[in-house]
Amino acid sequence: MSDTRTRPGPARCRALSVLAGAVALALPALAQDAPRLAFPVDCTLGETCFLQQFVDRDPGPSARAFDCGPQSYDGHEGTDIRLADMAALAEGVAVLAAADGVVRAFRDGVPDGGTAAAPEGQGCGNGVVVDHAGGWQTQYCHLLEGSIAVAEGQAVAPGDVLGLIGYSGTTEFPHLEFLLRHEGRVVDPFDPSDPASCGGAAPALWADPVPNPGGGILSVGFSTGIPGLDTIAAGAAGTGAIPAGAEALVVWAFVHGGRAGDVVALRILDADGAEVHAQDAVLERTQAQLFRASGRRTPQGGWAPGLYRGEARLIRDGQEVDRGTTVVAITR
Repeated sequence: MSDTRTRPGPARCRALSVLAGAVALALPALAQDAPRLAFPVDCTLGETCFLQQFVDRDPGPSARAFDCGPQSYDGHEGTDIRLADMAALAEGVAVLAAADGVVRAFRDGVPDGGTAAAPEGQGCGNGVVVDHAGGWQTQYCHLLEGSIAVAEGQAVAPGDVLGLIGYSGTTEFPHLEFLLRHEGRVVDPFDPSDPASCGGAAPALWADPVPNPGGGILSVGFSTGIPGLDTIAAGAAGTGAIPAGAEALVVWAFVHGGRAGDVVALRILDADGAEVHAQDAVLERTQAQLFRASGRRTPQGGWAPGLYRGEARLIRDGQEVDRGTTVVAITR
């Protein structure tokens, strides 16, 4: 049996590359005997993991997800299940087999450096391919280097650990890209109907419902100034206690799936629950991930000590999509 923690030989890499090259979407009839899929990440959706992108169902140069929304990009073949930031990646989040099957191929040894460090032809990064009955196949991309926990020919069952979510291959954030195929053709697990349409009524292939809120709040935090996106994405923008005389008090929100016209509403409440700052930021364009921050300079004499609360809400067409909160201690 091969050592699953060593760099794979050419045959394994070639197998993954060939599978990643399948670009045609499946016909509806091919999905009738599909396996019922378990969610492939050991996480709580909307709390410790988030749906970022979906299969592109637009046959042209534009992109649209199964619900006709913009959470995709041209030619995207999988479902992206992301972590909030690199700090969450460091905690170790397991990638799980979605159905009974046999491991066909795997790759390990690709560094966790994102797109900038991805070797040519290895966009999937570290990954696993599992064959299922009836010509079905699942693929799991962007796993953590050294985390692959299976070997070729190994039988797996739903929920078996394949590895950990990583930052390998062509990616801008830590996530699992989950791909489903039938006889080499891509199938959208959220809607296996006509691949050139969206908004259909075909039942999803998930064993249990997988809700899609259409975006949301990844994290919320306090700081004493406007943090940078890189700092937030690294999970390093939060702060412990803030001195009462700090230069400013700022609340920030890290958002995924923001759409043009959405509102990111930010508020700061003092220890007595009184609002000390609020601002609504209207998004001018659709973005896969973004942040907004707002606050105010410290008043003369400093902030009153106590626990301050920060709130962030993502609002679309007047309806709240998601919200997040945080607290920080103001100290003398």
